[in-house]
Amino acid sequence: MNDISASIGSRRLRVTLRQLEVFVAVAKERSTRAAADTVARSQSAASSALAELEATIGRSLFDRMGRRLILNEHGLRLLPVACSLLEQAAELECMLDDHSDAPLSIAASMTIGEHILPDLLGRWHAKRPGSPVKMLVMNTSGVLDAITNLEADIGFVEGLQTRNGITAQTWLTDEMVVVARTGHPLATQQASIEQLKRASWALREVGSGTREAAERWLIERLGSISIDFELGTPQAIATLVASCDTLACLPRHAVARLAKAGELTVLNTALPRSQRRLSIVTHAAKRMGPTSEAFVEHCMSVCRTH
Repeated sequence: MNDISASIGSRRLRVTLRQLEVFVAVAKERSTRAAADTVARSQSAASSALAELEATIGRSLFDRMGRRLILNEHGLRLLPVACSLLEQAAELECMLDDHSDAPLSIAASMTIGEHILPDLLGRWHAKRPGSPVKMLVMNTSGVLDAITNLEADIGFVEGLQTRNGITAQTWLTDEMVVVARTGHPLATQQASIEQLKRASWALREVGSGTREAAERWLIERLGSISIDFELGTPQAIATLVASCDTLACLPRHAVARLAKAGELTVLNTALPRSQRRLSIVTHAAKRMGPTSEAFVEHCMSVCRTH
């Protein structure tokens, strides 16, 4: 973004928020026609706004491929900055309308989104009821995609996965555990390595942080195991395991309620303990707005109290 800034820094700034709004919409929709519908303008008005922005900056922001508009290197540099400015403008409008906060856009991996964040969001809403929240829940790869593509402002992920252009900060820790139905033959004894090798297993899908952690913990110690089920959510796996003799490797957070209710048992095994890091991730080139910063601080306070 430095070269773009230099090109406009010596003269009066003529970039408008309307132009940036159209630019961001075109970047996401890849056409001025679809972008125009997103920002409630005519296609000609959207095309004019984009042309004016490119003329002001002095650079093309898209490569034209047939009817599609694909961000080029200049557009990729501008996009996170444009999103930040639009988010700050939304914050300003909320202040002028006597609302304290702008909307929060969050992406969270399954375990965090289903078992950790709901309580934090409830406490956040109690303190700041003027802040609506949109949370996408998906696997870790999906969260990183959402942050990379600027579809969410803050991401919460499990495991060690990361990417260029994404900033990660350690948040909480979680422990991987082996679980079985309460009446399982291994529920009342220590499960040996050989018994675990012979067991039937249910694991998360490839690409999830839980699957990455399970493979690192189990397969490195047990070798090849019989994976009879691959399911897309911890809840689905826990419900399956509660009804048959299949074992599962899941985060302790994800099984706490079913274990407390007596439907699942956390097995005592010969395996060493396995803890993993939970992280907060953001786009490295996008400045967080005040509401996003406040929510990250709200979540980080959990680290200091646990």
